[in-house]
Amino acid sequence: MMISENDFRKTFSKVNNRFYQVIWISSGFCPGFRNTEGFQNGRSMVSIKDVAKQAGVAISTVSKVLNHYPNVSEETKKKVNQAVMELNFVPNSVAAALSSKQSGRMAILLDLSSASQAVDEINMQYMAGTIGRAVELNLDVITIFYSMLQNKNLEEVIRYLQAQSITGLIIFGMSREDRVLHKLIAAQTFKIVLVDAPMVNEATSSIWIDQAKAQYDVAKKTVLENQGRSIFYLAGKKNGYVTEERLKGIRALASELDLELLVRNGAFSELQARNHTFKYAKNKDVVVCASDLMAIGAMKALIEMDIFRPVCGFDGITLMGYAGKQMNTVRQNFKKIASEAVTELKRLIDGGTGRQIVLDYELVRMKYLDIIC
Repeated sequence: MMISENDFRKTFSKVNNRFYQVIWISSGFCPGFRNTEGFQNGRSMVSIKDVAKQAGVAISTVSKVLNHYPNVSEETKKKVNQAVMELNFVPNSVAAALSSKQSGRMAILLDLSSASQAVDEINMQYMAGTIGRAVELNLDVITIFYSMLQNKNLEEVIRYLQAQSITGLIIFGMSREDRVLHKLIAAQTFKIVLVDAPMVNEATSSIWIDQAKAQYDVAKKTVLENQGRSIFYLAGKKNGYVTEERLKGIRALASELDLELLVRNGAFSELQARNHTFKYAKNKDVVVCASDLMAIGAMKALIEMDIFRPVCGFDGITLMGYAGKQMNTVRQNFKKIASEAVTELKRLIDGGTGRQIVLDYELVRMKYLDIIC
């Protein structure tokens, strides 16, 4: 996802006069947090007094800058923020910055892939749904990216989250390869809601749509509309829970209708889908993709090949309307999914036990006129 730190701050730093902290791991800019190396090596924590001394201002001024008080000059803000970065400062108590009226502090964990040149609409909808519902439930939110956890073990992750006064966590898009997250769930130290992963325990709930049925439904609709007898299927990322479930759906359809099925892994990549389509799609009747982004890549390749093959996708992102051809897809309401995840997390924080929640989806045919404002 290509988005500048400045633009992200403008979009997400303030909602309904409440501020939300965003941890910038990929850029190396992590305001208010000590670096991982310092934490691992047990160095003493830098104090707000140290920041004030470094910036040449009063302690109260540092507090005002960190908590976004008005009437602080830009020059002073710059000096304080520079000192924060140079010292890798973390407040002694993040919780002290929270209003006593707030119900708790939660974190959302997202995977923002810097490899993609397209705006990640799904993650943006997740953020909007999460923050909107958190405001309604009086919860404070911080956003953490997967890259921040890559080199941490379980104990380090737990200490990090506890240092931020986190009581609950929403994890979006966890795979089988995310071993530390699996251990975190098993430890049950925090209340957790998983989006698009099926694990459930006393402290953990799962929320998603019926992935297998949705894949079956959209593929069957496309096959029957075009009287196809063979399918070229572009699957998602290996070891992904969503990928596994969608594969079950397409295989069930192929078995039921006695269809020839060729499966290749596209890793949710538009480029890989494009390349696989050039190589394999010509000899198949229908192209079924496990994501809309792959469907767009496949359709663009088919147009360049100057052959027609019906293509269907999965997700219902706005970009599908710009693909040049109308395609069937599964529309998920990502904003609603995120909102429901926050509601479920609040229930867990309030003493509820983990459960699995399955939400609705719809089959749509994306049209340009339906998406323009």
